[in-house]
Amino acid sequence: MKRSELNAIMQENIDFLKAMNFNLPKFAYWTPDEWKTKGHEVDEIRDNMLGWDITDYGLGRYDEIGLFLFTIRNGNQHMKDKYKKPYAEKLLISNENQLCPNHFHWSKMEDIICRGGGNLLVQVWNSDKNEDLADTDVHVKIDGELRVLPAGSIVRLTPGESITLTPGLYHKFWGEEGYGKVLIGEVSMCNDDNTDNRFYEPIGRFPSIENDCAPLYLLCNEYPEAKE
Repeated sequence: MKRSELNAIMQENIDFLKAMNFNLPKFAYWTPDEWKTKGHEVDEIRDNMLGWDITDYGLGRYDEIGLFLFTIRNGNQHMKDKYKKPYAEKLLISNENQLCPNHFHWSKMEDIICRGGGNLLVQVWNSDKNEDLADTDVHVKIDGELRVLPAGSIVRLTPGESITLTPGLYHKFWGEEGYGKVLIGEVSMCNDDNTDNRFYEPIGRFPSIENDCAPLYLLCNEYPEAKE
């Protein structure tokens, strides 16, 4: 993705968040120059990849297959002695018909919450022992209510509704056409995008970037090392 495209997506969604009265922590707005001055006091932000995350999954079709994310808080399963949090929180924004591809997590359980804006469509399957799509009924909870659904069913979440996604449960989601952008919350166990994502079709997770201009803000995998 071009840096100018990332900047434009970031600014568009900052404006959307303001319209939704959703406030980000102060570190969201540290400039690249400010990041150069930061020492080990912000290691938790660096090590746990808090902050901006915009992905086209390496496919170069962000409007069709992509997602905007901001990780607000996170623990670290690989550094449990240093970081004690067993939980994570993200916000996500999905545009109409913008697909987050089919995947599951080996370890993470998560609640996906339609916070506001449009409606979110979530399609679900069980995985089998070969990590393929299973043709079996899916047991999911929608705001604590158990539902038994045929494989490949689509759950429609309106603002305020949520779905619990357990490890090994394949899911993909997108904003419903005709209802606008969707503000999504994610409350989960610790998040690890480097080792805990199993995409049904092999794709990337973080975009390759062409720096045609300076970054508005750094992405969560771009922070400089701590100033000594």
